[in-house]
Amino acid sequence: MGTGSKKKKTVSWCTTEVSEGTHAFKIVGYSLNKGIGVGTFIRSGTFAVGGHDWAIRLYPDGVTEDSMDYVSVYLELMTENAKAMAFYTLGLVDPPFRAKIPLFIPRSDLEMEESGYIVNDRLTVECEVTVTKGPQVSRTIGCSEIGVPPSELSEHFGKLLEEEEDVGRDVVFSVEGESFAAHKLVLAARSPVFKAEFYGEMIERGTFSIDIKDMQPSVFRALLHFIYTDVLPADIGDLEGDDYVEFIRHLLVAADRYAMDRLKLMCQSILGKYVDVKNVATTLALADQHNCDKLKDVCIQYISSLDEVDAMFRTKGYANLKRSCPSVLADLFEKTSKFRAS
Repeated sequence: MGTGSKKKKTVSWCTTEVSEGTHAFKIVGYSLNKGIGVGTFIRSGTFAVGGHDWAIRLYPDGVTEDSMDYVSVYLELMTENAKAMAFYTLGLVDPPFRAKIPLFIPRSDLEMEESGYIVNDRLTVECEVTVTKGPQVSRTIGCSEIGVPPSELSEHFGKLLEEEEDVGRDVVFSVEGESFAAHKLVLAARSPVFKAEFYGEMIERGTFSIDIKDMQPSVFRALLHFIYTDVLPADIGDLEGDDYVEFIRHLLVAADRYAMDRLKLMCQSILGKYVDVKNVATTLALADQHNCDKLKDVCIQYISSLDEVDAMFRTKGYANLKRSCPSVLADLFEKTSKFRAS
């Protein structure tokens, strides 16, 4: 065996962080802005992406004399004395189909009635921005350093719930004929409702058997999985479209029922991303019934941004909203009026 010194190996990493965002700029009364002059622009409100402020510039009469017959759109970095590396797409949006046209278009083509890009004298510009931060290089470490694996706590707790072997389970739930065994201590640590149910005054100690009403087994299974692991079950990703949205609605109700605040916020976040004309009224009613103020604001802002609300008025969700939550309608019309006025 040789006596020479060992070769030292080192390693470092280079990573690049990416931030993405989309902003829609709606020009109400587009015709009133024609003729403001070559090189004169309309600027959107600022929006933040990647730690920088941005704005959209629209030149109704073109940027220069050579382009005076064209409508031009540009992205502007508003943060003072800042440099940013960004990739972006800018275009004029056709609301019914969300098809984009280029950011440099002959005015005659744009203003043709059959083009569909100007509806009720309103023009919408959409910008998708991707901002990359400069390469981040880690410190150099020796390969001989002993690495520490990530925490496996949630994985271990998940196995505690899923293993067939009965390890300390002391409560059994019955949900529509399906049984779920769990650990009172774990549930009580995660939910104040379970804590009061299991360890409140005058509660007899021992094994519990509890019948859960008004909840689907699949929803209760997802609730238990989150309680033990702090993440949503992977298999709910197999659901698609309306089925996925409906499941998340039920899970939000369960989270509210058991005071699982983080899960409730996660469900609000997901539902907010899936809001559309067909479901916004149903989602708004759900948000009002379960005190989801953030989701409620998302729904109201979405409705305020609609060019035409007749399609929403024709949905069953809107009929149910009028019947079950009449007070929220007054709030809706008040806030949408303020939003449109601004």
